Amino acid sequence: MVTLSKRVQSVSLSANAAARQLTRQLKEQGVDILDLTTGEPDFDTPAHIRQAAVAAMEAGETRYTPTNGTTPLRKAVLAKLKNENQLDYELSQICIANGAKQIIFNAFAATLNEGDEVIVPVPYWPTFPDSVRFNGGEAVLLACPLEQEYKLQPQQLAQAITAKTRWLVLNNPGNPSGMVYSADELTALATVLRDHPDVLIMLDELYEHILFDGREHISLLHVAPDLADRILLVGGVSKTYAMTGWRIGFGAGPKALIDAMVVVQSQNSSGASAISQAAAVAAYNGGLDFLPPQRTAYQDRRDAIMALLKPVQEIDVLNPDGAFFIFCRCAGLLGKTRPDGQKIESEQDVMNYLLESGVSGVAGSAYGLSPYFRLSIATDIETVREAGRRIAQACAVLK
Repeated sequence: MVTLSKRVQSVSLSANAAARQLTRQLKEQGVDILDLTTGEPDFDTPAHIRQAAVAAMEAGETRYTPTNGTTPLRKAVLAKLKNENQLDYELSQICIANGAKQIIFNAFAATLNEGDEVIVPVPYWPTFPDSVRFNGGEAVLLACPLEQEYKLQPQQLAQAITAKTRWLVLNNPGNPSGMVYSADELTALATVLRDHPDVLIMLDELYEHILFDGREHISLLHVAPDLADRILLVGGVSKTYAMTGWRIGFGAGPKALIDAMVVVQSQNSSGASAISQAAAVAAYNGGLDFLPPQRTAYQDRRDAIMALLKPVQEIDVLNPDGAFFIFCRCAGLLGKTRPDGQKIESEQDVMNYLLESGVSGVAGSAYGLSPYFRLSIATDIETVREAGRRIAQACAVLK
């Protein structure tokens, strides 16, 4: 008999992965389902990046890599932060991992003791609270519903900080909400944080380049550079460069924290793939000329589905400012009766009804808010548009 640890029992399998697996199973059975579950770019990794990987293999770059990342990749990250973000770091403040998710896990593993608290705004990316729990901490979840545009308010933060608070997590642009903090909103949060010098700040800015309506990315590091000595910036190649399967993320922060994170990684995975790191060097050094058409495509998809969802009275939805998700509140569907006579009484009933209507999304409970659901627009515009039509039609026949 296998006895599982309390630690592993405190976390759950990714709801995103579970929803996608169910969708695949239904498709294999011949069911007509539009898959809007996964936050993965549908574009190919740019050709120059793929070619760099091939060249690395041909050159024999297939050996173990340094745990903190190859020097060429760390230098490329350093240059990217300087040129794209106007942020100055030393090489010793950069580390590379097997995806941004490992950076997050390593940071919590390196800093949390039993009972330490991490403030996580809700809705959240599920990895945040689960990584906290897995490493012995307690996730302090602060509800940031649609009425406050899914954004953490300064008074919420001030009230939540205690002597046990070790971290604040800020995901900007947000997954699943697509919200983007303004400079003024970040400045207000920084004012609170200055009163609590022992609180570390994790900035997940993976969607920094996927912004709509002409927005430019603004980081807490831009409006509050004095907080840099306790900020961990989390980034990676997966979203901007359509490199989800290459598994490369980076952390930039205080040297003492980075050193400790490298120690953690040395015992759980060692260095990331040599070939993937060579490809990431080409990504960061190759510029962003390929990106504007992709950003335009995401915005067109957003506009297409929003035009269909906004008139649906039973669904409340805000126009996302970035990322590639639509987060819908579906409280108006509860209590409605389906054409087959069944009553919709819960968020799960909503998800089942949408699935039977030919659209697969992810329940809001996966992100800490109910009753909501998330739709990914990281697929072609016709699929996005048809999904919007199906949802609107399904809602229209309810009584």
